[in-house]
Amino acid sequence: MEEKAYKSGFVALLGRPNAGKSTLLNYFLQQKIAAVSPRPQTTRRRQLGILTTEDMQIIFMDTPGVHRAVHKLGEYMNEEALATLEDADVLLWLFDLTEPMNEDDEILSENMQKVSKLPPVILLMNKVDLVTPVQAAQRQAEYQRLMPGAPIELISSKRGDGIPGLLKDVEELLPKGPHYYEEDQITDLYEREIAIDLIRAAALIHLRDEVPHEMAVRLEDYEDRSGKAAYISATLLVNRETHKGIVIGKEGAMLKTIGSEARKQIEELTGRKVFLELHVKVSKNWRDNPELLGKLGYVTRPQE
Repeated sequence: MEEKAYKSGFVALLGRPNAGKSTLLNYFLQQKIAAVSPRPQTTRRRQLGILTTEDMQIIFMDTPGVHRAVHKLGEYMNEEALATLEDADVLLWLFDLTEPMNEDDEILSENMQKVSKLPPVILLMNKVDLVTPVQAAQRQAEYQRLMPGAPIELISSKRGDGIPGLLKDVEELLPKGPHYYEEDQITDLYEREIAIDLIRAAALIHLRDEVPHEMAVRLEDYEDRSGKAAYISATLLVNRETHKGIVIGKEGAMLKTIGSEARKQIEELTGRKVFLELHVKVSKNWRDNPELLGKLGYVTRPQE
């Protein structure tokens, strides 16, 4: 009897901001590796999530939400996402069933149409647990027009509806391949990089309006203390002087709240005690400063 061929490949999670891509990645892996918040644009860079079974290894690529960019940071985020259109073996395009189609969905559709040889695409109608069957059918018909003929699956990235069937369909589309990563590896990011994202996600949860979207987190120090504890020092870079006062809050209350939330999330990730020290600094127009963006890890791809 012929032995079943091992399959492996790269699967991109694509969609508008806040479609549920990072939540879906965490569900696939059954642990939190990607920062999640109710606010759009929590994800600013590509992150790998590696699912290894006896039969396959799926390397999921969580991407920033594609949107109309208004600064260099936004351009970088779109580049990170759109590069997967040709890098991936399978594309999972997420739509939010609780929201009508918008410009961001059309921007991604337009970019997909420019790719000469697009990988197989599955349209994922996410948040099916939050809408009625009638609403789901109406939105499904609306989104299907962006890619007629592509298979559609109804899922809940938070609750897990439809995920087992989705994984089987993804396996069918994967090519034969090797173990790209060790079996116990689940992401390509180091703890310090994930900590940065978790700190910013905590700010997104507790701050209002545009303040958290105009914020960056710069890691100053990450010290592993005997494997049982970690000391982290980070600076929150804000775009305006008025934002600094909002982030700090009255008698430092808001900064303490953000730090407490972030510390809890980092401890859950690392399984050890975390000592977290946060500072706030004004860095005007940092989102359009190529040198600072590079130092923060947001490096644009060279144009061909």
